[in-house]
Amino acid sequence: MAIERSALLLTILLATSSAWPYFRRRDIFDNAVDSPNGPMGYMRNFEEVLHALPNNDTGRKVAEWHEQMEINPEELGEYAEGDILFPEGMGRNGLKSETMRWPGGVVPYMISPYFTGVALNLIHEAMDDFHKNTCIKFKPYAGEETDYIRIAAGNTGCWSSVGRTGGRQDVNLQVPGCVTKKGTIIHELMHAVGFLHEQNRWERDDHVLINWGNIQSGRRNNFERATKETTDAFGVGYDYGSVMHYSSNAFSTNGKPTIEPKEPGGLLSMVGEYFFGKTKAVLGQREGFSTKDIQKIRRMYKCAKRRRSYN
Repeated sequence: MAIERSALLLTILLATSSAWPYFRRRDIFDNAVDSPNGPMGYMRNFEEVLHALPNNDTGRKVAEWHEQMEINPEELGEYAEGDILFPEGMGRNGLKSETMRWPGGVVPYMISPYFTGVALNLIHEAMDDFHKNTCIKFKPYAGEETDYIRIAAGNTGCWSSVGRTGGRQDVNLQVPGCVTKKGTIIHELMHAVGFLHEQNRWERDDHVLINWGNIQSGRRNNFERATKETTDAFGVGYDYGSVMHYSSNAFSTNGKPTIEPKEPGGLLSMVGEYFFGKTKAVLGQREGFSTKDIQKIRRMYKCAKRRRSYN
C-alpha cells in the first residue's frame, strides 16, 4: 500500500510539474544587496538607526536572552532590522554594488581576545562551514589589508553591517547570547558577506503573512519589503529554513506571531497532506546554513566547484 501511494504521488507530481515551483528554476529576486543602487537604496527608511552607535540597552536585552525564548537574540536589537549597523562616519549616500563583495571571496578577520573556549570554537566552526560549502574564505588579518572585519564581544548585542563597507568593520557577538548557536554567528557573517534578511525579499508576501497589528511600536520598518531594484536575482526561491529568516515572533508586542508561513494550497498541497500529514514551516532556525543559503552565496560569489551542504 505504501509503495502504491508513493507511485501515485510521483505520477501526480510529474504530471503537474509545470505548475509546481520545485521542478523549475524561478528567476526571482533574493536577499542579496548586490544591485546598482547598493544596500542604502533599500535601507534608506532606517536612516535614524542605520548609522547609530552601538547601545547598551540592546546589550541588556541580549544578556537576558535564553534558548527557551521564542525569538533569536539578534531580534532584540534596536538597530536597523534588529542587527544591521553601518560604521559611524560612513557616507550616507550608500555603497556601489561593485564595492560590496569581498574580492575573491576572501574576508580578512581579527577576533577579540575576549572570546575563549566554547565561544571561540563556535566562531571557527561557523567560518569552517563557509569554507566547506562555499568559496568564501575567512583568513586572519595580517596587518596589511585595508578592508577587514573585527569580531568583537561588546555588550551591545548581535550586529553587523551588510557587505564590504571599506576599512575596518565590526561584527559584534555578545557573549554568551550571540555565541550560543552556530547559526547566529553564521547569520551575522552572512550580513558581512552581503546578505539581508530573508523575509524582506520583494516577493515575500507570496510566502508569508505579516501580522502588522502584532508588531512592536516603532518596529514596522523592520518588516518592509525590498524592491526589485535594490536586490539582485540569483534564481533561488524563497526559503523558510534560511538562517537569515526572522522567527515567527520577532518584534512581537503581545507574544503572538508577527510572521506566519502561508499555506501553499491547491491540489498538490492536498495530496501532500494526505500522504504525509499537515505540516507547517518553522521560521527562524539558527542551527546553520540551509541548502538555499549556500546556493545564494555560491551564486553571488560565482563559486566554481560544487560543495556539499549539511541539509
